[in-house]
Amino acid sequence: MSAGVLRDIAQTFRPGADADHGPLVPMMVALTVLTGLVDAVSYLKLGHVFVANMTGNVVFLGFALAGAGGLSAIASLLALGSFILGALAGGWLSARHTAHRGRLLRAALIAQAALIMLALLIALLAHEPLQESVRYELIVALALAMGVQNAAALRLSVPELTTTVLTRTLTGIASQARLIGGSGAHSGRRSVAVAAMLLGAFTGALLVLHVSIAATIALAFACSLALAVAASALSGSSASWTRS
Repeated sequence: MSAGVLRDIAQTFRPGADADHGPLVPMMVALTVLTGLVDAVSYLKLGHVFVANMTGNVVFLGFALAGAGGLSAIASLLALGSFILGALAGGWLSARHTAHRGRLLRAALIAQAALIMLALLIALLAHEPLQESVRYELIVALALAMGVQNAAALRLSVPELTTTVLTRTLTGIASQARLIGGSGAHSGRRSVAVAAMLLGAFTGALLVLHVSIAATIALAFACSLALAVAASALSGSSASWTRS
């Protein structure tokens, strides 16, 4: 691994005081971990559906409509519809905080934490194996939360950190690799994003399979709440990174 890539990784976790995106960068990495956590819950226990990866849901919906076993068109439609509603809410929040990215992130994280807390309460009150109605309730709550996150991430526009999509990230790593004469730009940050999603999915799967759904959602809630507190502390800043 080249010195440039290592430097990019270090700056992803500890951006300088004069960095264009300041503390937003490590916070987006943490949200990518959160994405892996909640998609582990939804795919493994809520009927082979994603609450963050909508590309997968569109494909699953097509499979389900064609009669493929183990998939639910209703679950995919619920996830898609709830995610879109969450994105609408996130867009509404974004439109009210256009001049200060710290306050936008704070508002989005508070909304997301509230929705994940709702999912946690549903999971704590339920018994495994989950009834179909409970699975649908969890899909709605978590997909709403991830829609809010995705809309905020889009408006924050931190390069290479969408928090939910890795296809473009992986394409960038390969197509711009120094090995083939590319610039290798953002290779470190892109690699961190992939590792963050993998870590979240691995941790979420371990908890879902060996502890409980509630434990996984509780970890996602703790992550979201901690980020909301951090964003609240940082939202008073007027540094250059706060400006859109």
